[in-house]
Formats: sequence, C-alpha cells, structure tokens
Amino acid sequence: MKCLFLLLGVLQLLAAATAMYKQWIPNTNFETASNWDKGRVPCASDVVHFEKNKVISVFVRSPHALTDMYLPLNGELVLASGAEFIAFDGSWDPGCDSGTTVRFADAEHHAWFDPTLWQAVFPGGELEPSGRIFFVDEERVPCRYDDVIFQPETSFWVNVNSSRRVIHLRSISLMGQEFSRPEAWAGYLQSPSAPLQFHGNGTLQVTGTSCPDKSGCACGNAPDSHRICTALLEASGSQCPVPACQNPLQPLGHCCRVCGATISLDFTPDFDLRKYQDRLVQALLSQPKYASVRMAISKVHKAQTFLGVIPRSSTPLIQIVLIDDEVGAQTSTAVEQMAADIMEDITQHGEALGISSGKMEVATSNSFSRQAGSHALSRIIVGMVLGLLFGLLLLGGIFFLYRKGKLRLPALRLPRPWDRAEDPASPATASDKGFDNPMFDVEPPSVVTGEEMLQEVAPKDHQVFYLNPLYDASETDT
Repeated sequence: MKCLFLLLGVLQLLAAATAMYKQWIPNTNFETASNWDKGRVPCASDVVHFEKNKVISVFVRSPHALTDMYLPLNGELVLASGAEFIAFDGSWDPGCDSGTTVRFADAEHHAWFDPTLWQAVFPGGELEPSGRIFFVDEERVPCRYDDVIFQPETSFWVNVNSSRRVIHLRSISLMGQEFSRPEAWAGYLQSPSAPLQFHGNGTLQVTGTSCPDKSGCACGNAPDSHRICTALLEASGSQCPVPACQNPLQPLGHCCRVCGATISLDFTPDFDLRKYQDRLVQALLSQPKYASVRMAISKVHKAQTFLGVIPRSSTPLIQIVLIDDEVGAQTSTAVEQMAADIMEDITQHGEALGISSGKMEVATSNSFSRQAGSHALSRIIVGMVLGLLFGLLLLGGIFFLYRKGKLRLPALRLPRPWDRAEDPASPATASDKGFDNPMFDVEPPSVVTGEEMLQEVAPKDHQVFYLNPLYDASETDT
C-alpha cells in the first residue's frame, strides 16, 4: 500500500510538472455571495442595484424572486436553462425578513496580471493539489504557450491592460467552448459578450501552437513583471516578507527574495527540459527525505550588461528554485542536500543530459554559499575572462604608477612626415632664404652677421627701415 501511495505521488508530480493550464478564479455570477456588497445573494424582499455606468456580464444559474432591480445601461444577464427573475408577491420568505438595497460589487480590480487570481489545473479543469511543483511569480500568470480556462457557466470581468499590444496564448476555453484557432477566437472577439468580459488596452490572441523548443520556452511575461509584482504585493500588504536567512536569493521572474537554493544551468541543443523535469522528480523530489521541498524549474532569460551597468543582451538558461515549506522562510538541510545532489548529478551525467555547466547558490538561516560545476568549455571561457581581467588590472596598475610619478616610461621619438621629406644630401645654404617675386625684381638684401645687424639697428631714433616694392625711393628725391 505504501508503494502504491508513493507511485501515485510521483504521477501527480509528473502531471504538475507538465501541466500548462491556468484557470481564472473570480467570476461575476449572480449567485456568488462575494459579488454583492452585503456579502450574500439578494433575496425576495431585496432591491437589486447595478451601477448604471458599469459595463458587465452576469451569469444567472437559477430562478430568483425580487422586489425590484435596477440594470446597467450597457451590460447583459446570461440566463442558464431554467433561470428566471420573477416579481416578489409579498409572501413570507424564510431568511429574508427585512428587505434592503443590495448592490453588485465592483469587479474592475480583477486584473489579468494578478497571480492571486489564477490557479494551475489539470487539462480537464480539475484543480491541482497544492503540491511540490510551483511557479515563480511571472509564470503564475498564463504564459505564451499556456492554455487558459474560464470555468463553464460563469461570467467574468478581467482587465487586460498590458505593456504589450498583444498577449499570446495557446488556447482559451470559456462557456464550455475551446478556442485554439486564431480565426475562431477573432470571431468571438466580435461578439457582443467579449467587450463586456475583456477590458483594457491589451488584446488576447490564440495561436494554437505549443512551445517548439525541446529545451523549453521562456514565459514571456517579463515586460509586465511590474504589474505582476504590484498586484501581488497589494494582496500581501504592499511589501515583501522579510526573509529569515542571511543574503536571501532573488530568483529570476520572482518578485521577492527567498531562502532556499537556486541552480542555473547552461545547456546545449541536446537538452530536453521535459525529460530533465521527469528525471529530477523521479530520482530526487519523490524521495521521502525531500518531502518538504518544493521545486520550480523553467527557462528564463538573464540580462547581460557591459561593465555591470550598460544593458547588452539576454542569455537563456534553465533555472531551478528549491524552497522548504516545513521550516517557513528558512532553508533546511534537505534543500541544501537536494541542491548538492543535483550538482553531483550534473558533474557525472551533465554532458549526456545536454548540460554544459551549472551554478548553485544556497541561502540558509546561517550561511550563504555558491558552488559551480562546469565542463572543459566553460573552464576555458572562465580562464579567458580571468586572463582578460588580469591584463586590465596590470594596465591599470601601470597607468596609476605613471600618473603618480613613480614609474617613468622611455620617450619614443616617432619620425614625422616632414622630416622624411627633407633631402639630407643637399642641405639648404644659409644664403638661400629668399624667393623670386615676379612683381618686384629687386635683389634680396645680403645676409649680414649678428654684429653688423646690431650696428645697423643702432641709430639713435631706433627707427626700422624696410623696402616697399610698391614705392620707389628715387621719386622722393627732390
């Protein structure tokens, strides 16, 4: 019997690992008590009041007797088979002694990018047990290749404001009908009900295609991560809980820091994410000693920067997040041991699994540690990076000493173009200092020595005389 329970547990883990169905939780049904300001469904002696300016769709499952009802100017009541509204005849109604005005609550705070409004389900729509596989916050909202389910016989109101113009999905199921072809979904968006259900600047679009890469596909919700985290923090008190460990970790795609372990894997084209998930679940996560450990695994994109400041590009990697619910925010030895087991498995079988390198970070209540396991290629890359850093440090040290005056570099005299243009065989004579002027045919003055020059420039009036080619001195003799 114990083996049977263990097998069932493993099958549940595998199903959870492969399921990509996200179901919308809230609804705008008439019979849902939380949709009314009084916290109960209106009874016969009540007056039902819908705000006249609200654009909303309301599904009605059963017949209701009411005293009066005020409807919105732009909305719809979707009546199931047998549902109806009848006027209250004044007879006694148990549990409805005093009539009052009951108002339909505001549903405009229901946002698509609120992780608390989604839940993972099996393909048939059955709710997954809160098990050992979980999603980072960005992946709790439907991803690009996920199937979205709105429960049958429910109405809803959802705000699809997004940083993207189009939100891609694999399929959407609502009112018991599945839309997996783009043209079929485009037709539904033209129906009168769609504008009453989907609001905001984003547009949902189904593609009908699954992830084409066996190494997995990134979720695609990173552009709206601020919306996801804002909605999540509003639901939990507007701030992240304080982790109980030193140096908590920040998984990619997660809003708050956590105590636990993260493992980042660089992979080759041979890596298969689905098979690797199954391997971890069967070989490690299903072991009794790891009963309190929860795991998230997915492909993410890590931003690359130049000098740690300038954004450059992003690199895909496989991220594994391990946390331990049994000890709250702290990390037990089970998490550390499972992370170490994963790294050991990568060291032994990484090449066959399509994993080129792995990096582990563990944050516990008392310690913080990192460990990396890599193969020859990654070691060569690390060596090149370290060599480059050493070279830069050496050049920086030389430049620093030179600026401080503690290091003198030999002066280098570079040949100049005009030096090479001179003819060393025929140096210019000292007397060759004039040039021919076609407008003034006068012999250039003879070169005199320095002493003669001083004697000529010594008149008492210290006047300076020079020849003017446009002026003939003979004309001034009178």
